[in-house]
Amino acid sequence: MHTDIQRLNERVREQSGFVDPLVRELEKVIVGQRYLLDRLLIGLLSDGHVLIEGVPGLAKTLAVKSLAATIHAEFKRIQFTPDLLPADLTGTMIYDPRTTCFEPKKGPLFANFILADEINRAPAKVQSALLEAMQERQITLGDSTHLLPSPFLVLATQNPIEQEGTYPLPEAQVDRFMLKLKIGYPSREEERAILDRMSVLETATAQAVIHPEQILNARTVVKEIHAEDRVRNYIVDLVMATRFPDQFGLQDMKGLIEYGASPRATIYLLAAARALAFLYGRGYVTPDDVKSIGPDILRHRIILTYEAEAEELTSDDLIRMIFDHVEVP
Repeated sequence: MHTDIQRLNERVREQSGFVDPLVRELEKVIVGQRYLLDRLLIGLLSDGHVLIEGVPGLAKTLAVKSLAATIHAEFKRIQFTPDLLPADLTGTMIYDPRTTCFEPKKGPLFANFILADEINRAPAKVQSALLEAMQERQITLGDSTHLLPSPFLVLATQNPIEQEGTYPLPEAQVDRFMLKLKIGYPSREEERAILDRMSVLETATAQAVIHPEQILNARTVVKEIHAEDRVRNYIVDLVMATRFPDQFGLQDMKGLIEYGASPRATIYLLAAARALAFLYGRGYVTPDDVKSIGPDILRHRIILTYEAEAEELTSDDLIRMIFDHVEVP
């Protein structure tokens, strides 16, 4: 086993050589927000879609555009608005009078990287069209089914749902996002650095430094990263604790969770922990990897009861309680 881990460590180091140049390009544009950049890379490496929530002006859109700019791949930005239709995303069938046939006109979803900007400003039928494509990795136009390109990654942004003019994402649909990130304000030092950087005549832009093949090769290595049984059992215990908290000594949480995390959470916790280990240059997963990425996997998969909302508790509060009580291997 020791030899296998050494071999994996070497493979991780070989395949992760593109990470540092990519991060350097992103840091030319983005000040701070290392949490956001790391999570975007985790989604990229583990083939998982990412939902980013934060108030306007926190560089959510800029970070996603900059990430896409560092990769030699097709990128499309879709600005979600209340009048958007599903066909504006997926495409439609257009009649060709020369052939007297209907021909498919593919929509912007047929790209490698999709920025779904302010996804919660579009109505449910448009959100459903996007989320179906995310899950199935294909779109049906007329009688034909068209596969989406690989890699295919949706990076969606949304403003907090208490703001006016938004449509909350249904819980069953938001579950298809691997990660949900909550972005906060920058520190005072970062704010000053942003001011200095954006006050010059010509601002920096990210350049393409990697190819999609490098990402696909890295994903193969990520899936091989070792996770021993104790770590796997720890992941299962964390998810089970969201469903049956009293079985894990969390009697105080009884009646606070309406629905716990789905099996997708179990699968995604391992996948994201492997991707984080890859970023750290390791061929094995540690419990700290799971604890670090856990809140981003679980926060949108726990539905609270009215009692929890009345006590002004959030899913993050309950997740912290779970991580504090579930035994770490």
